[in-house]
Amino acid sequence: MTWIHPLSADVEESADLLGGKAHGLVVLRRLGLPVPPGFVISTEACRAFFRTGGLPSGLDTELAAAVADLEAATHRRLGGCERPLTVSVRSGGSVSMPGMMSTVLNLGLTTEATAALADETGDPRFALDSRLRFLASFASEVLGIGQESLAAVDRAIDGEGTGPDRIAEVIRDVERLVRERSGEPVPEDAARQLDLAIAAVFSSWNTPRAKTYRDLHGIPEDLGTAVTVQAMVYGNRDEHSGTGVAFSRDPNTGERVPFGEVLFGRQGEDVVSGRSLTRPLRELTDREPAVWSGLLDALDRLEEHYRDACYVEFTFEAGELWVLQVRPGRFVGRAAVRVAVDLADAGTIERDEAILRVAPQHLQHVRTPRIEVGGTEDVLTRGLGASPGVAVGRVATTADNAVRLSAHGPVVLLRPETSPLDMHGLAAAAGVVTARGGPTSHAAVVARAMGKPAVVGAASLVVDDAAACVRVDGRTLPEGTLIAIDGTGGEVVVGEPPVAAATTDPQLHRLLDWADEITGDTTARDETQRLTSARTVLLRRRPPSGT
Repeated sequence: MTWIHPLSADVEESADLLGGKAHGLVVLRRLGLPVPPGFVISTEACRAFFRTGGLPSGLDTELAAAVADLEAATHRRLGGCERPLTVSVRSGGSVSMPGMMSTVLNLGLTTEATAALADETGDPRFALDSRLRFLASFASEVLGIGQESLAAVDRAIDGEGTGPDRIAEVIRDVERLVRERSGEPVPEDAARQLDLAIAAVFSSWNTPRAKTYRDLHGIPEDLGTAVTVQAMVYGNRDEHSGTGVAFSRDPNTGERVPFGEVLFGRQGEDVVSGRSLTRPLRELTDREPAVWSGLLDALDRLEEHYRDACYVEFTFEAGELWVLQVRPGRFVGRAAVRVAVDLADAGTIERDEAILRVAPQHLQHVRTPRIEVGGTEDVLTRGLGASPGVAVGRVATTADNAVRLSAHGPVVLLRPETSPLDMHGLAAAAGVVTARGGPTSHAAVVARAMGKPAVVGAASLVVDDAAACVRVDGRTLPEGTLIAIDGTGGEVVVGEPPVAAATTDPQLHRLLDWADEITGDTTARDETQRLTSARTVLLRRRPPSGT
């Protein structure tokens, strides 16, 4: 049994074995796009891990060889005292579960390697910042230390002008916390760090948040996750470095315009967590035009390859672009309809395929209602519309409270930002509002996947879960207050305001006309029935599997 596979263009294994993330990286390599070197530990190894309760036999030998190959490719050594190699360790099931499983960044930054990185770059602050990020992710993902105990890390990372002395002080605090909680220090052996991180990623497949996500999306329990290990590229390296996420089309409308967010001088987790104030993707045009040009080229090539809208995660280090993940956009509602119709009009896909790409449940989210703002409505605050639709419900300030209150009627979950630990609350809520984060933050991505309205980046919102209330500019709303949110315009309104009827959608009309041509039925009026009937006819026409 071979447990490890290289991330090379000639790898033929399926996403079932490599996981969706690594399979996407193989596609990126085949298209000639810039991908950090690395390797993937298969989903079979994860299944063996759960059968035996530990890393499978023979993995240690393969892992040592894979690390040696990566060291040769990068001319660096994992945990080395000169030109140290550091790696990211990421999960990746065959079906994407964004943010539900563990990631450890900057692994290999031992105390000695951190000093070597500082000497190599001439930037002690950068090296210490990277070490602190590693310690925080290791403490959280490997040792299970809660984020509330690591709040000082976020403040040190986010603080403008935080100097190396302060970062070094926080590093010592985290190291002391790890010793107190686990009884032993963070290993100074990089190989041991890697073993523990791989086991943690495998274990994260069965966390409550991951189980909740699989239940919601009908993902089988026995698939397991792969583990992708890649050489680190540093978005926190200097003023010409950063990280971001990008869609080839707007995920809210389906319009063919690049859409996403970017953070300068940060690493990838800062974007998707929602803790940091992101910038619109187009700010790259002026600040890093070469990165912007490379990103547009990558999005075009990927859309052509997948014949669908695409989502990518990327980092740029010292002005050089690296693509870290790709997957089809998997849009829902109005956006799904528009993309399918536009691709059919362009001749990229056939009309039959366009119909099969739009699930009947998408139709309930096509004609998106809007709150009628402009009269006597009591607007509490505004943020960014991140998932279209209107949700009306009682304020809930924690995920647990959202579940409890939802037993008595609809709730809207309000949080500073959401994390995978909030999955049960997001599942129970009719909509979500966050004070921080942007349109590609955790809250936005999960809400869109569920077809629930979301408002993010409502900067004036303060969520006090201890007091079970929210505050905006001196005004306090206790938990249980009725509010409405508009996931298109970004308004949060007290009470139940009037809602404007949804407008007609020309792309939907065209798609349904194509559906009627397939069934030959022009009398049916129910939209869902028309689409379902056409899909049934098309699926019956398909040849049996394997022919």
